[in-house]
Amino acid sequence: MSTVRFYKSEDQVPLEMHKVRVIQKLFLLPVEERLKKMEEAGNNTFLLQNKDVYMDMITDSGVNAMSDNQIAAMSIADDSYAGSETCNRLVESIEEVFGTKYFLPAHQGRACENILAETFVKPGMFTLMNFHFTTTKAHITRMGGSVIELVSAKGLEPQNDESFKGNFDIPQLNEVIKDLGPKNIAFVRIEAGTNLIGGQPVSLENMLEVAQICKDNGILSILDASLLQDNLYFMKTREEQCKNLSIKEIMHKLGDVMDIIYFSARKLGFARGGAIISNNEELIMKMKEYIPLYEGFLTYGGMEVRSMEAIAVGLRETLDMEYISQGPQFIQYLVDELDKYGVPMIKPAGGLGAHVNAGAMLPHIPQNQYPAAALATALYIGGGIRGMERGTLSEQRNPDGSEKYADLELVRLAVPRRVFTLSQIKYCADRVKWVYDNRELIGGLKWEDEPKVLRFFFGRMKAVGDWQEKLAEKYHADFGGSL
Repeated sequence: MSTVRFYKSEDQVPLEMHKVRVIQKLFLLPVEERLKKMEEAGNNTFLLQNKDVYMDMITDSGVNAMSDNQIAAMSIADDSYAGSETCNRLVESIEEVFGTKYFLPAHQGRACENILAETFVKPGMFTLMNFHFTTTKAHITRMGGSVIELVSAKGLEPQNDESFKGNFDIPQLNEVIKDLGPKNIAFVRIEAGTNLIGGQPVSLENMLEVAQICKDNGILSILDASLLQDNLYFMKTREEQCKNLSIKEIMHKLGDVMDIIYFSARKLGFARGGAIISNNEELIMKMKEYIPLYEGFLTYGGMEVRSMEAIAVGLRETLDMEYISQGPQFIQYLVDELDKYGVPMIKPAGGLGAHVNAGAMLPHIPQNQYPAAALATALYIGGGIRGMERGTLSEQRNPDGSEKYADLELVRLAVPRRVFTLSQIKYCADRVKWVYDNRELIGGLKWEDEPKVLRFFFGRMKAVGDWQEKLAEKYHADFGGSL
């Protein structure tokens, strides 16, 4: 990775090692229209229309900018239903990047999770993981399984100097395996770049140790590599043993020790699709029958072949530090700017996006009024910025119907790769700062229509009181006629 220093130290900013050749027009609505659109969306940022959003920071899934080589590769896609050369090229790319022999296609990451749950989770079984992801947990509980989270204690501390806050607590992992018994554990899942606690990475050392513990106990080890790209950057820059390893060498180490690796290519491959990969043919055969049943034929698994060609190139680009460094560096810049402003952030900066600690920012809002969701709506009203709630709203209720309160109430400001300019990142920091300075105006939310499953995707809420109108009035007072 290149290091570029500016002559004037005060001008030091992240420097993109790419140029923009295709653009998309954006729109920034006046504040009163943003207020109206937020109300129409049921105070759910997922229900906003993209045309009404200035900075879409809800996710990095499927919205990263593809490279010129990816777009060029899409033109040679082979549409054959069976025996497709496109499939062969993707298999070759996966083997080169991960060193794995066997591949099952799926239309995206949660489709892979469905296959894994159907194959390995039986009623009453447990799955152990550093931290859950919403769809992963939903698939496991749907099959009658339970999730136990074993992230290190520092992983749940909003701010500390720990480099790998996503690491497993190894003593606790050993203890839980001993208490439950290996036969009652469906698998141990490692999430590279723990999504719900700030995109915090996992060290290579920790991953290898977890895999060895699984092997010693006869338990399946599974790596969710969807956010592996950012995690690789942190391994290379923060972990001593990785500094002299190439990205490919790190990935091959993981491919060698993990029983199964799966990923959303909407994140890792910069295109739309997913994959389950392994060096264990027996495990692949157990899952294989579900692909035609749920996804599609074994050569495409529900993916569009042009996307498969783009994934094959995108995975190879993951080996290039010039590509994978841009996201973490922009996120670090945004976190640093907001931290200087006094905004409570999850630190150190992780992958995927900058995470605002809504619980610390809005202590006057009780958790049963969803402070992170309220902050997400305030950021849209205050700046046309669409972030994602990653707190209690993203949890699912307990079996008895009571609310399961999140350990952290976060708003994620995802930074899609190669999409935003630095001026847009600075605009985001400015508007978050304004919302922070007016945080006492922000109130809570309550349910209007609450779905039973994955409620954060399409549930509808309404404001408690008229705080959103007051926030819009304050915006006019501070900015006048400015958008």
